[in-house]
Amino acid sequence: MFIFNLFLMNNLYILSPLSQFEVVNLIGIDAPILGHLHISLTNLALYSIFIFIVVIGLHVYANNDSKLIPNKWSISLESSTASLNTMVKEQIGIQSEKYFPFIYSLFFYILIGNLISNVPYSFAVTASGVVSLGLSFTIFIGVTILALSIHGVKFFAFFIPAGTPLSLVPLLVLIELVSYLARAVSLGVRLFANIVAGHTLLKILSTYLFKLFSGNIIVAIITLIPFAIFLALIGLELAVSLIQAFVFTLLVCSYLRDAIELH
Repeated sequence: MFIFNLFLMNNLYILSPLSQFEVVNLIGIDAPILGHLHISLTNLALYSIFIFIVVIGLHVYANNDSKLIPNKWSISLESSTASLNTMVKEQIGIQSEKYFPFIYSLFFYILIGNLISNVPYSFAVTASGVVSLGLSFTIFIGVTILALSIHGVKFFAFFIPAGTPLSLVPLLVLIELVSYLARAVSLGVRLFANIVAGHTLLKILSTYLFKLFSGNIIVAIITLIPFAIFLALIGLELAVSLIQAFVFTLLVCSYLRDAIELH
C-alpha cells in the first residue's frame, strides 16, 4: 500500500527568510518496495530544477539565429560568453576549449542560484552545504583524476617545490598535501559562507527596520536613512552573487591549470 505524504502546503510558504537555508520535504511517497522505499521531493531539488529551467529558458530566449537584430538578452549572453572565454583561455591556456562548456555551465548555475536566493522567502541553493561542498568535492576529485591521467606518478612531484633541500622534503610534502586536500572544502566553504553571511545580515536588518517603521511617524521618517543604506546593501548582495560565481569558476580554472601543467 502506497502512503502519499504532502508537505507542500505546510512548507511552501517560508515563515522566515532564514528558513531558506533549511532543506525540507515538500512531497513524500512511502512504498513497500524492496522492504521500504521513501521517495521525496525537497525544496533543494525543486529549486535546482527551477534553476535548470531558468538557465535553459534564458538561452533559448536569447537565441537570435533567425533574427537580424539581436535582443538585449542575446547581447548580454554574448558578452558573458566572451568574458568567460577570455578568462578560461588566460587561466588554462591552449587546452581551454575542451573545458569551457563545463566552466560556462558551472558559472550560470551558481549565478542563477545566487540571484534566485535574493528573492525574499525563496530557498538559497548555493547556501546549502550539500550543494556547495558537493560541487567543491566533486570538482576536486575530477581535477585529481585528470592530473593523474595526464602525468601519472609524476603528479606527486606537485607536492615537492623545486629546489627544496632534502632535509625539508618531508615537512614541505606534508604542508603541500594538507594545502591540496583543503581545496576539496575551501572552494565550497567560500561560496557557502559568503551567501549565508549576506542573507543573514539582510534578514537582521530587515527585521529591525520593519519594527522601526511600525512605530510612530517621526521614527518612521528617521528610519528612511538606514533604509537607504539597507537598499545599498541589497545592491551589494546582488553584486556579490555575480562576484562569487566568477570567483568560484576562476578558482576551478586555476585548479585545472595546476592539474594540466603541474604548477
